[in-house]
Amino acid sequence: MTTVLIIVAVVLVAALVFALLRSRRTGGHGLQRRFGPEYDRTVARHDGDTKAAEHELSERVKQHGSLSERPLRPEAREAYTRRWAEVQERFIDSPRDAVVEADALLAQLARDRGFPDGDSFQEQTDALSVHHAAQVDGYRRVHTAVRGQGGTEEMRKALIESRALFDVLLTDAPDKPARTDRHEAKGSAAA
Repeated sequence: MTTVLIIVAVVLVAALVFALLRSRRTGGHGLQRRFGPEYDRTVARHDGDTKAAEHELSERVKQHGSLSERPLRPEAREAYTRRWAEVQERFIDSPRDAVVEADALLAQLARDRGFPDGDSFQEQTDALSVHHAAQVDGYRRVHTAVRGQGGTEEMRKALIESRALFDVLLTDAPDKPARTDRHEAKGSAAA
């Protein structure tokens, strides 16, 4: 009888150790899958320290993961669409002014959807990265261009990339963590 109890105890301990090790390994993999390019950017910012990057990303999920995006009223959606079209038109004559407007427009749209106020760019992009990791980098590029870093071509690319975040914030799709698996990457490359 005691032999059976010992065997059961050993099996339970082994299963527990296996489960802990597996969850530790998939924690990083889960974050990498959830954040996609944002995961790589965060690891690079931490000089390759994946543990520090994963800690930061986990903290973002804890802080902003339960955020629920508010829907936009149809008239607000139309106004944002009109303003974005004006930004694109303005780019031809005044690229810097257009990028400044795009930056402000994205901050306001994010705020209206329920993300932290655009007064704290870092907090806002952290929250956006939890829900829209695949699109947040374009917003960062626009914000950097506003600070006078880059020429007209860089501003053009930033504006184009930031359109993806604008589009996703404009829709009222169900809240899902951003993922960049092969199927989605193929779909977005074709678009």
